[in-house]
Amino acid sequence: MLPQPSPMRKSFREKVWGSTHLSPWYPDSDTKIGEVWFETDVELPLLVKFLFTSERLSVQVHPDDEYAARHENSRGKTEMWHVLRADPGASVAAGLRETISRDRLRELAISGEIEQFLNWIEVRPGDTIFIPAGTIHAIGPGLVLCEIQQHSDVTYRLYDYGRPRELHLDRSIDVSIPGPYEPPPVANCAYFAVETMTINASHTLQPKPDRFELLIAIDGEGRLDAQPIRAGDAWHIPAGAVPLEVEGNLRLLRTWVP
Repeated sequence: MLPQPSPMRKSFREKVWGSTHLSPWYPDSDTKIGEVWFETDVELPLLVKFLFTSERLSVQVHPDDEYAARHENSRGKTEMWHVLRADPGASVAAGLRETISRDRLRELAISGEIEQFLNWIEVRPGDTIFIPAGTIHAIGPGLVLCEIQQHSDVTYRLYDYGRPRELHLDRSIDVSIPGPYEPPPVANCAYFAVETMTINASHTLQPKPDRFELLIAIDGEGRLDAQPIRAGDAWHIPAGAVPLEVEGNLRLLRTWVP
């Protein structure tokens, strides 16, 4: 029997910077939800989350595979964000506005001036921002993002706006590229490929014969393999699954490991 697709579980996680406004993807919350993780019973090299922000996240950086294996017994973390909702003026930061020394980076992180040295980018729904390991980055308030990343939870904080959470200055400075970064127009890399699909009626999806993929519904509703699917759902499609009928009015992100 060929492997069968399955809906992924949703794990709602409170964050100090999260939001109570989760609609239309989920019912609004009484608590500040920052992340919704999509999980399966199978360990996958990719992790998909929705992020909901009402405050700025910490200024942070992630290690590459080599550094993470040596210091954290983990994968590194390269990621991308696809913007689902953005309040007017909402922005993310990717890289610095100028190249500085590592000693200067430490000074700016300790003083909090690093926020003024970040390259802030105003974003709109539909934008995609690719953040490779080593890129100093931050996410502002008023955003809903779909994040696709290596399955790793290693995050080094450089600055956290005075919140009582641990900073990781030494390791942050070890792995940071302390200079400008220009996000490329596409987010495909060695760790994941991503494409957007628009379904207006009916479409036969041909699963990849040799690798799994994930389907993330970001807008609309319909049916997948005769089961309901709507914005805020995600499905795991195993390698070699039978062709799937997708019906309805949907926008999907389709991601896999190249």
